[in-house]
Amino acid sequence: MRRSAPQRIGIGLAALAIAAWSFFPIYWMILSSLREPQGLFARPSLVPHSLSLDSYRQLLAVTDYPQQFWNSVMVALAVVAITLVVSIVIAYAVTRFTMPFKMLIIGSMLYAYMFPPMLLAIPLYGIFVSLGLADSLWSLVIAHCTLTLPLGVWLLWGFFKAMPFELEEAAMVDGCTRLGSFLRVVLPLSAPGIVTVAVFSFLLSWTDYAYALVMISSDTQKTLPVGLASMIGSFELRWGEVMAGATLIAAPLFLMFTLLSRFFIQGLAAGAMKG
Repeated sequence: MRRSAPQRIGIGLAALAIAAWSFFPIYWMILSSLREPQGLFARPSLVPHSLSLDSYRQLLAVTDYPQQFWNSVMVALAVVAITLVVSIVIAYAVTRFTMPFKMLIIGSMLYAYMFPPMLLAIPLYGIFVSLGLADSLWSLVIAHCTLTLPLGVWLLWGFFKAMPFELEEAAMVDGCTRLGSFLRVVLPLSAPGIVTVAVFSFLLSWTDYAYALVMISSDTQKTLPVGLASMIGSFELRWGEVMAGATLIAAPLFLMFTLLSRFFIQGLAAGAMKG
């Protein structure tokens, strides 16, 4: 149905207002990180008179931010790798092989995702203490996988279920083995879903605060969200460094969504249509 000119203008203005409302906190965070230290407490303005990188220099020179950044990178990449491998195997096995209670497996995965992280953090920490994994990055990786695996299995299950098995049969008729048809047919066609799972897994691990706060106690093992929160003290609060740290946390996410937005949108749309 064609809309009139006033309707199109109204929809455009509404979309512009929503975009401005959503982006303004990000803009203010970046702007605050680039202000001079004395300018943070002056009369605020939407357009700065001068920009400075002093907050970034102080952040990298005085705090353990570089080590915390590297810890977050290692944890997030490990979570993405484990989540992709395990969720692909489980989702493919459930959709392609006959097994009892397959719907119970899928349902339990989604049910496990509904538990809030803090409800699972304390029992998991007790398990890690008994296994000798307390205060280690591996404990954080395993804890994050309890959040990412159910979501990954659920999304990829929808992809593999909607994919016709005749495609794999045709590849096997042409000489491919079951593994060859999986690698050459199923995985390339499932690229949007795999990218979606990878992005969600990275996002959940990169921004997690609850698990990292419980599992990690030493300064050398802290990740970015906990390290940034520890900069907020009772007697001193350096807003410039805090805003610079928050900007650096968000930068990889901006880059990821910019490069993978096409696959991400396709994955969400296709994963929502389970037939």
